Amino acid sequence: MTPVKDARQEHEDPTNPTALEAPITVIPFDGTGVLRGTRAIPSEVPVNLVYGGIPFAVMMTTPSYLDDFALGFSLTEGVIRHSQDIRGIHVEQDERGLRLAIDLVPDRLHEHLARKRALSGRTGCGLCGIDDLKALPQARAPEGRAPVIAISAIHSALLDLDRQQALNELTHAVHAAAWADLDGTIRFVREDVGRHNALDKLIGAACRAGTKPESGFVVVTSRCSFELVEKVAAFGARTLVSISAPTSLALERARHLDITLIGIARRDTMTVFHGIDRIKAPDAKSASRSGL
Repeated sequence: MTPVKDARQEHEDPTNPTALEAPITVIPFDGTGVLRGTRAIPSEVPVNLVYGGIPFAVMMTTPSYLDDFALGFSLTEGVIRHSQDIRGIHVEQDERGLRLAIDLVPDRLHEHLARKRALSGRTGCGLCGIDDLKALPQARAPEGRAPVIAISAIHSALLDLDRQQALNELTHAVHAAAWADLDGTIRFVREDVGRHNALDKLIGAACRAGTKPESGFVVVTSRCSFELVEKVAAFGARTLVSISAPTSLALERARHLDITLIGIARRDTMTVFHGIDRIKAPDAKSASRSGL
């Protein structure tokens, strides 16, 4: 397969392109002529996250924004508490994939090595390797008051996100996670074959930029499972918007953590599952302008 060069994909390692061009044959069911050509498909490689020289997890990942991924994953998995707990991140090539060598500060490394967890990841799998129900992710409730967000801001972010999914526009096969300001302006977008990976990359990018968790909200294009709620809470954000409906456990955790949870968010409607008191309805003039 041929690598696809796409200038919109920042931080792309030329030896690990985010998309490949594959030959395809399209066969119509109506019996009309067969079409042959090529199609871009997203890259998927095993990435081994290693702390202190000891392997911790293998995740199937799109090989872009790996520094963001290392930071976001480390934070949401509880390996670190702050971005300052990481002294350095090194991407290393391996004949079987990639290795992320993450250098922790001594105290954090000692605490991490005392934990017992082996994670062998599949694409988007959030619980691989957990062998006890006690090991289920349990984020602390974010501090402070959850922000009030206008319906128009959420609507604006959803429309803008459609235009900012460069890799998905190319392949139609990846998830996206975005960070939007309270006015709906999207600041970061990260894409990946794994929905958890996309969110980890986004959180990593937000941490590296010094983004305050109370200054905006998260939008995801994937299924809204409880792990995504936990990751948002671990970052400290208070609002999650998803294009799908939440699972029962996702809703239970959102209520417990008091995270505003919005699902089935599309161009025409959105459904508030928790935190309706923090959703600001538009006034008559703005409603007529936005079409809401």
